[in-house]
Amino acid sequence: MPVSTTPRYIPAKIEPKWQKKWEVDGLYHADIDPSKPKYYAMTMLPYPSGNLHIGHWYAMTPSDARARFLRMHGYNVMFPMGFDAFGLPAENAAIQRNIHPKQWTYDNIDHMREQMRSMGNMFDWRREMISADPQYYRWTQWFFSQFLKNGLAYRQKSLVDWCPHCNTTLAREQVVGDDRHCERCHTPVIKKELEQWFFRITNYADELLDFTGLDWPEPVKTLQTNWIGRSEGAAVIFKTEQGDPMEIFTTRPDTLWGATFMVLAPEHPLVKKITSAGQKDQVETYVAEAIRQTDIQREATDKEKTGVFTGGYAINPVNGERIPIWVADYVLMNYGTGAIMAVPAHDQRDFEFARKFGLEVKVVIQPDDMPALDGVTMTESVPARGTMVNSGPLNGTPADEAFNQAINFVEERGFGKKSVNYRLRDWLISRQRYWGAPIPVLYCEKCGTVPVPDEDLPVLLPDDVEWKPTGESPLKLHPTWRFTTCPQCGGKAERETDTMDTFMCSSWYHLRYLSLHEEQAPFDQKEYDYWMPVDTYTGGIEHATMHLMYTRFFHKACRDLGIVKGAEPMLQLRNQGQILGPDGQRMSKSRGNVVDPDEQVRLYGADTVRAFLMFGFRWAEGGPWDPGNITGVQRWLNRIWNLFLDAGKPGNYSAEKSKVLRRKLHQTLQAITRDYEQFEFNTIVSGLMELANSLQDARMDGAYGTPVWQEATNIYLRMLAPVCPHIAEELWERLRMPYSIHTQSWPAVDEQATAEDEITLVIQVNGKLRDKIIVPVDISETKAKELALASETVHKFLDGAKPRKVIYVPGRLVNIVK
Repeated sequence: MPVSTTPRYIPAKIEPKWQKKWEVDGLYHADIDPSKPKYYAMTMLPYPSGNLHIGHWYAMTPSDARARFLRMHGYNVMFPMGFDAFGLPAENAAIQRNIHPKQWTYDNIDHMREQMRSMGNMFDWRREMISADPQYYRWTQWFFSQFLKNGLAYRQKSLVDWCPHCNTTLAREQVVGDDRHCERCHTPVIKKELEQWFFRITNYADELLDFTGLDWPEPVKTLQTNWIGRSEGAAVIFKTEQGDPMEIFTTRPDTLWGATFMVLAPEHPLVKKITSAGQKDQVETYVAEAIRQTDIQREATDKEKTGVFTGGYAINPVNGERIPIWVADYVLMNYGTGAIMAVPAHDQRDFEFARKFGLEVKVVIQPDDMPALDGVTMTESVPARGTMVNSGPLNGTPADEAFNQAINFVEERGFGKKSVNYRLRDWLISRQRYWGAPIPVLYCEKCGTVPVPDEDLPVLLPDDVEWKPTGESPLKLHPTWRFTTCPQCGGKAERETDTMDTFMCSSWYHLRYLSLHEEQAPFDQKEYDYWMPVDTYTGGIEHATMHLMYTRFFHKACRDLGIVKGAEPMLQLRNQGQILGPDGQRMSKSRGNVVDPDEQVRLYGADTVRAFLMFGFRWAEGGPWDPGNITGVQRWLNRIWNLFLDAGKPGNYSAEKSKVLRRKLHQTLQAITRDYEQFEFNTIVSGLMELANSLQDARMDGAYGTPVWQEATNIYLRMLAPVCPHIAEELWERLRMPYSIHTQSWPAVDEQATAEDEITLVIQVNGKLRDKIIVPVDISETKAKELALASETVHKFLDGAKPRKVIYVPGRLVNIVK
């Protein structure tokens, strides 16, 4: 048996070789080129926690393949990468490992950068940004200053999670367990008021609900819409018996006459004032326990209703009735006004509360299709539709007309007005942490709050910090850093010791990619005018209501300040699913089911891992890692290697066979082109696999060396290049094609070649399928009917009877009616 002279396919040899050459040649450098249409493709940047996991590969690889596809289509594609480098994990690492967070972060970045290079992605590394670099956070601070100067940033007291043992605030991630305790010392967490910085994102609530021109997934739009929570209704002022106003917002002002009690959030400032001496101890105990819970815990619909009577009363302004005021944890201070009127007859949660505590249920809307309701005997609330009853001037009004009449009533009497409410709260950006961008503000006894002048930015983090076991921010404890001079009066001043939420850093990183080394502005305007907006942004849907909303707000605010242009920063968004462990569970070290991408590359090569991540899952869905299936992808690449490099002997390959092979080739090209546009990456790889089988059969049948074989080789490798860039480049070179395959154009589909010569014609008898026949695509109606009637199966069902009618649907079926 002859020994093959074809060299073996060894990914470990060819992949580093090409990665180095592409980098040296600047193959993926993206520069302004007015002669080409631009395409700004971006995938979400990772947090440098130590290692890339397979989920990073799953997000980045298909995004890279599509960017390569667009480049071959003639676009000038920018596909940058960076690191979201500030944040709590680095600070925790500093405490746990006795290492400075800067060292931990930058060591991780060095490692992750090399991991990313091993993927063979077309990142333009000249544009790499790191949010912890002073030249980056200088501009993060500059943006804060612009917001502050223009009224979009403000400071006020806000509740934070506080550990009384560690004597420090805690981030959400540090509060653990159903009992909400400190992860370090296990002390129960309490709420404490601190001065905090906010951005006025609520100023943009309505604009954020407008998705015009955005090609974003509907689930993301729905999540953002629900998070903003816009509702129309009325703001109405109730008063306590002492005369203190209590504003409530209601979406059903027509039910005001049915309010039989009020409920305040435990944090409401009036709770202490209205609580009677006899109820004080009970209320204080309840409030202390309630405010330790999360909003999610408090709002849970299946949670048992709890509450305490304050001993105070309010006056219902529409009818003058005296109604009790309760405090309950299901009312939140950060939604509406922290006070609600309760209408138990027409709201199930209020009804359950009323029944539990023996409060009045008063019907004010009688459904037209139900017997007369009695608040005493009702077993559940009823829908607020029908005719108004027990509602003073609204009696007899259809409920669907009463909304506006009720608003007119309260407005005419001066204790209410039409209003719009939002669930969205202003963005709290303060973090009592060291490893973040310092907030560029000074506090002077004479001048008050003073922004750090732009020319003094960045306010640098001090490197010489000490870590306390409590985790308290070293900025508060630093002997010199906090103390400075007021730029306005020259007197003594103190720096703000809070740092910014890391979402502030990631709200504008797409702008810094444009011109990383620009020193006079956050970005070069020429670069902005050419590249922006981002054409496609990819990443996880878990960022829908934070990062993705914050970056939209940031862009709109900067537009209004004249810094950027346009309504939106990213035109198209696509979300990938999640790769699970082989056991179908979310990957975690504790479960022992984490898939290490470095190990996969060592075993199979980067191209195999890339292709498997695209082939093994629908990208938008994800799924469990199957270690058995990746070997099938490995065999496919080995087969391709041998298919194109093994010397073959041309045979007697007919024109008819060439036509069939060209049809398969161009049909595959047509389908793969469509799949790239629709982010259907699994069918791209399956299409390439199927075509490889057809090419193998054709080669065995004598196609090697023929014109159709040369065409198929050329087109196949160009289709392969975005998925498996290294092997495609190597084969391209070995076949003596011009360097580089990644600068070649995407193949053009020959539409004529894709046309089928034959079709399958369905034969029915009385509308039921009885046979199928293969016929020429251009068959005439007469011939189609003739062949259908000649079918032996049709003869059997006709049983000698003459058809009453024969109906022909061109290209599809013949229906024979007995």
